[in-house]
Order: sequence, then C-alpha cells, then structure tokens
Amino acid sequence: MIIYCKILAEKDGFIMADIYENLKNYIKEATLNAFNNEEYVKNIVVEIPRDAKIADYSTNIAMRLAKDLKQNPFDIANKIVDELNKIVKGVESIEVARPGFINFKMKKSALGNIINEIISKGDDFGRNNSGNGLKIIYEYVSANPTGDLHLGHARGAAWGDSVTRLLNFSGYDCLREYYINDAGNQINMLGDSIIARYFELFNRGNEYKLPEDGYHAQDIIEVAKIIKEKDGDKWLNSDADERKKYFKETGKNLKLEQIKKDLEFFRCDFDSWIHETFFYENNNKRINDCLKVMKEKNLTYEKDGAIWFKTSDYGDDKDRVLVKTDGSLTYLTPDIANHVYKLERGYTKLVNLWGADHHGYVARMKIALTALGYPKDCLEVDLEQLVRLVNNGEEVKMSKRTGNAVSLRELCEEVGVDAARYLFVCHALGEHMDFDIGLAKKKTNDNPVYYAQYAYARSQSVLEKGKEWKMCENYELLVDQKEVDLLKTLNDFTDVVIDASSTRMPNKICVYIQRLAQYFHSYYGSCKINDETNKDLTNERLCLVKAVSIVMKNALNLLGVSAPKTM
Repeated sequence: MIIYCKILAEKDGFIMADIYENLKNYIKEATLNAFNNEEYVKNIVVEIPRDAKIADYSTNIAMRLAKDLKQNPFDIANKIVDELNKIVKGVESIEVARPGFINFKMKKSALGNIINEIISKGDDFGRNNSGNGLKIIYEYVSANPTGDLHLGHARGAAWGDSVTRLLNFSGYDCLREYYINDAGNQINMLGDSIIARYFELFNRGNEYKLPEDGYHAQDIIEVAKIIKEKDGDKWLNSDADERKKYFKETGKNLKLEQIKKDLEFFRCDFDSWIHETFFYENNNKRINDCLKVMKEKNLTYEKDGAIWFKTSDYGDDKDRVLVKTDGSLTYLTPDIANHVYKLERGYTKLVNLWGADHHGYVARMKIALTALGYPKDCLEVDLEQLVRLVNNGEEVKMSKRTGNAVSLRELCEEVGVDAARYLFVCHALGEHMDFDIGLAKKKTNDNPVYYAQYAYARSQSVLEKGKEWKMCENYELLVDQKEVDLLKTLNDFTDVVIDASSTRMPNKICVYIQRLAQYFHSYYGSCKINDETNKDLTNERLCLVKAVSIVMKNALNLLGVSAPKTM
C-alpha cells in the first residue's frame, strides 16, 4: 500500500522547509483520529525511499500498527488516508497500494522553498533545539600526561570533538571535559623515567636505571633535555625526595602542555580540565566525603584491613576494593568522586568516551552512581575500538622519526588535519578500523574527504562565475530529477543533525556529506548551471548551488573539517 501525496507550495499550508515535521504531524493527527491511541503515534519515522520514482517520502506506520491492531496494514493505511484527506492541505491526490508503506509524492517545484531558508540562515542552517538545553558533560581523550597522543587518542579526539559540536549545535548544554590522571603510580613512574634519562645525559646512567616498566619513548628524553638546559646538573646530587617531586611535577606539566598544543592543532577545544589531584586536596576531602556517604548507605565493609565496595549486591561478579590495606586508593575511588563532582555541578547526563579495554569498568562506575542514589541512566559510556595504521595495505607500527608509535601530530603532519579527522570519524566508533595513510593523501575521488571538499570548492567556482543571482519567491523551474535529489537531500540536513547528535554518531554526518557530494557532482556534470539563454533558470540554479555550498560547509564544520574555496 502506497500513499502518493502531491503537495502544493507553501501558500497552501505546507512549509517545505519542514517537510519531515509536517508529514509527521499530519500522520500523527490522522492516526489519532483513526485509532484514538497515543501509543500508536510514538516515534513516527519518515524516510526517503531508495527509488525516487515510487515516492519522495515514506513512512511504515501502517505496518508497525498491524500487530497491535490485528488488522491488515492495507486496511490500516486506508483508514489513515481517509483522515489525511480531511486535514492535509495542498494534496492533489492520494493513492493506496500494497503491501504496507505510506509514501508521499511531492510536487517538485514546491521542494525549492528550502533554498531560501538555507541562504537566510547561512551558518546556522541545521541548528536546532532538539536537545532542549539538557546539561551534558562529555569526557573524552583524557590521556595520561605521560607521553604523546597516539592513534587511539586521535580517534577519540576527532570523534569526541565532533560529538560535542553536534550536541551544542542541537541545543544541548554540553561541557567538553578532559580528566587528567595526574596521580598514582603512572606519575611516579614518569618521574623515575625522566630522572633516568636526565642522568644519562650526563653519562651517569648507571647511577639511576630506567625502570623496565617505565616510559621509554623519545619524548621522555626530550623532557630530560629541557630540564638539563634549564637547571644544568643541579639535580644530580640533590635530595632524592625533592628531586623526585620536581621531576614528577615538571614532567607532568610539560607533557600536559604538549597534549594541549596537539589537541589545539587537531582543532579540539576543551571547556574544562579536571585534575585527579584535585580530589586529593585538603587531605582527600572529596574522596573521603564519598567514602563517608557510601559507609552511611551501608555500601562498604572492612576486610583484611581494606575497605570494600559491595558491588556484587548490584550484579558485579565480585566486590571491589576502594582502599587498600596500606591505605592507598584504588583507581575506582577517586573516579567515583570525580563522577559525583560532575553531578554536583548540575549536569544531569554524563557521557564518557573510553577505550574498549574499559568495557568491564563501565558497569562498576554505573553501579557506584546508582548505589549512591543517582538516576540509573545518568551515566553513559561510548567505547572506542582499536586503530591499525596502514599504508596502501601494509601495516605501519613505528614512527619513522622516533622509532616509537606514530603520534597524533606526526600523522597530521603526514596527511593533514582534515583527512585525519574525517577518516577517523567516518568509521563507527565500535568497529576496529584501519587508517590508510595512502588513501588519506590521495587527491582523487577515492578519498572521501577530498571528494567532499572538492564538491564545496566546485560550488564556489560555480558561484564565482555566476555572481549575479538573487533569491526567488519560488523555484518552479528546478524540476530536473537531479535537482529534486539535491533539494530532498538539503531538506534532510536538520533531521540528520538531530539524529547524529541524539545517538552521538557523527559518522552519520559523513554518510550525509558523501550523499550530498555525490548528488552535486552528478548534477554539475549533467546540467548546465550558467545558461545565458535562460537567465531565470540560471538564477534558480545558482541559488540551489549556494544552498548546497552552505549545507556542505556546515556539515564539514560539525566534523571540524575545513571547507576550502579552491583545491
């Protein structure tokens, strides 16, 4: 069953810039009138069918209701159509066909009304309030300040930054946060590693051995050189405790400064940097406050001189230690305090982007917040799978420059920030991915970021040649099927943004960008845009190209990718 609806222009009551919303509202009203049940009109979906000859827009509501109503979807559709005929303005005809889809056929010329909205809104086209001001803290990257950012960090940075751009563009109140793990054994090991390298610079490496499980990368040597240049041999014969403290703090601060520079280079901005050491201030006050509340709620017990968290009461396979027998804290303890602090700041939704190796840790953190009385769904965690670096199919494990793992900065210097960000984001986060250096450097349509940016540059070239254009009251001459495809795709943008932001999946923007680029390249190749013999058609087509350029730029910007005017 197919319902064909030919919709007239805006003056007939159908605002084309809101096609999806209008169709959903009409379907909702018609379905309520037919069956009088609010449960039946939740999550109405309107899509574009693959075959444009069948229809322009489609909904499967009749088939979804067949089970609940215990009726044939064809009969359900007829009842919905009867109600649609009463309320939808501008419908020329409605035709019902089997087996169970409701498809809407639009009047081609009416689709053009989206153009003026796009041009008028410019950089704000696609911006929406679907988030309704929901306060979210999105924590991502959060690499230890013990070394350079590498491929996994780069993937998380590109993904996380794109998600936060989407959230803020969609009306969420999103805070971008970096949690700095600057306490614990890894920082002690950092200090020891730098001291060892420092002693080596004075040919006294035998006096302070590099720990086997220390940090062996080239960047640690560079930190030692900075300290040597600044302080000379001051620390060779200094008090051991004073030296350890100085090297720990100096090394941590230098590595964090480098991380911040690399993230800025990668176009990643953070609103908040929270240090783990913050929770140890004032004799561990925030941590002790959490432990006190947990004790009062009977969530902990003492055994063998340690304090345990009763996580097994909440489905964990065993209880977890919070305070060890020697009085030191496990990683879980300050992390609980950190998440409580997020909620205390008034954020109702916490989202963390963690590596897939943290899979087992997710449940523990959710248990902690639930046990403390916070809403069960206040924390969500997105897990990032591993990245393998390849060059034309061959795996690349080591940096040519340092002999260590390839860093974020080195990768970007090799392929460019645009290519790196786009290729990291275009793969779903939960999938293992191969990052192909050869593909990233290609200046051909095989490279998806080049293909997209070239579409934008091509639109700019067209507009440069046809500078004389002005917005029209209507766009009745844009009836070529390739123009219709472009118009429907442009109209999709806001809904794609809403979907990508609500699911935190910026790869959906990549899919959209490729579709828009494909339709535009095809249109450019088959239709004469600047036609001196037909100025009216030329003007309408130039407006269409202008709309395409705006949407392409906005979409790329949501991924932190530039839109170059020339290539």
